[in-house]
Amino acid sequence: MEAGPRNKRPVSAVGSPCRHVLLVYNETMNRGWGKIWRSLALLCAVAIVAPCGVSAPVEARSRSDKALIKRMNQHIETLASDEFEGREPGTEGEAKTLRYLGRQWFKIGLVSGTNDPGNEWFAPVVLVAREPASSTARFSRGGDRLYLPEGEALMLTSGKRSLVRDAPLVFVGKGLDTAYSRNGLAGRVAVMLDAGIKDGKRQNALLSAGASAVLTVLDSERTLEQVAARRQRSGYALADDSIGGDLEGFITQNGMDALLKRSRFSVKRLEAMAESQSFTPTALGISASLEATTRETTIRTYNLIGKLPGRQPDKGAVLLVSHWDHFGICAEQPAEDVICNGAVDNASGVAALTEIARQLVRGRMPDRDIYFLATTAEELGLLGAQAFAENPPLPLKQIVAAFNIDSIAMAPHGTPMAIVGRGMTGLDDDILKVANQEKRKILDGDDANEFVRRQDGWALLQHDIPAVMVTSAYGDINRMRRFFETRYHRPNDDLSAKLELGGAAQDVEFHIALVRWFADAQRFVPPEQ
Repeated sequence: MEAGPRNKRPVSAVGSPCRHVLLVYNETMNRGWGKIWRSLALLCAVAIVAPCGVSAPVEARSRSDKALIKRMNQHIETLASDEFEGREPGTEGEAKTLRYLGRQWFKIGLVSGTNDPGNEWFAPVVLVAREPASSTARFSRGGDRLYLPEGEALMLTSGKRSLVRDAPLVFVGKGLDTAYSRNGLAGRVAVMLDAGIKDGKRQNALLSAGASAVLTVLDSERTLEQVAARRQRSGYALADDSIGGDLEGFITQNGMDALLKRSRFSVKRLEAMAESQSFTPTALGISASLEATTRETTIRTYNLIGKLPGRQPDKGAVLLVSHWDHFGICAEQPAEDVICNGAVDNASGVAALTEIARQLVRGRMPDRDIYFLATTAEELGLLGAQAFAENPPLPLKQIVAAFNIDSIAMAPHGTPMAIVGRGMTGLDDDILKVANQEKRKILDGDDANEFVRRQDGWALLQHDIPAVMVTSAYGDINRMRRFFETRYHRPNDDLSAKLELGGAAQDVEFHIALVRWFADAQRFVPPEQ
């Protein structure tokens, strides 16, 4: 329910930051966010042992890696514990995660970075989960219904409901020709061979070219059961995104042969036609009525946004990003381990983000504002970062540099760093200057860009935010590949094995220097300025 207008007193008028948190908590109870704010209100319990508003003693800048690693381990052991249930968005695990991180950031000395008095610290993100609900496929020739054995076809949609009625089928071979005319496909169902090609680019191209639906004949090793198992999982999107209406279907070879019975075609003949150099799209003389529906579930989740104000906010801002979410309960009994704890991915990243914030707060006030963003729903498609970019707390053009931190507990001390996103922004030269200043080695080449689309920085790049990931975790690509093959998104990414934080601790120190460099308005002037 939308909140009505309020008269909020400024922090200075209310008193201590703890009293301010209590005021916000009381005002937001009626808005359905009580659970998280109730948790954040526990920050005030800190006043029992140390008065709220009194900074912790300033630690020496020569704090050893050993002490830093100990603090990072403590964060990871908390966030990746079974008590947090894998940090899935929309669950109690999320509430515990945001409660913990919010308390840490508040105690460190950050302020809310949402720049929205109605949603301090926590920026709402509303997701829609869609999973297939029903599938219908009916075919006819010359007005006569054609027999299709049960369980031989599956229709799917990315929207709530998609429907095609009495649309003629046109065979397009393997769907590799991108020169189909819109007039040739409009109002028709494009039928193509699977041909052992597993990506969905062909289907998307045919739909973009005007086809009302795409029907893929499973003429290779892929089975309908395999397609169903893969596509029965929920798909996620931001609730504000327009609901798609694409209609896509799959039919077995036996099912297609049943439809083609008593015609001059068969699947074998279609395969031979598709191999011909003179092949052209061919009408099959069959019409189809196809329908697919989905079930929708709304998930209310949050990005956490903190800020270290600068002296010259008009000079722009530096953004640090790390996703807090993981997959939650990801297996069923009798499996021995049913929780995907996400220790490396990405409790280690938000641990690093928190420790970077701690050191930056203790240093000299920067010129530019520094924002700290812990995103939700990265694992569901970079949706938290996308939500941030679509509803930012500041104009996106003011973000002069963004640095993502993901799966940082990987490399030993002394591992060189790589830039994920190298060559895609105007940041590289200054990053190399900082590396030279800090005596850190950065690998030549762009091998790490193999992974650029798999992290929040990619979502920011799509909105023209200069975003990269500078990390030792990708300093050895083979080590990262082994992680993907053995622990990535599995229950054994947990606390059962000792985490390697030597390189992570160095990366934290490097990011402190990196952010200070880019937050200095004299040292770094964005190209457009």
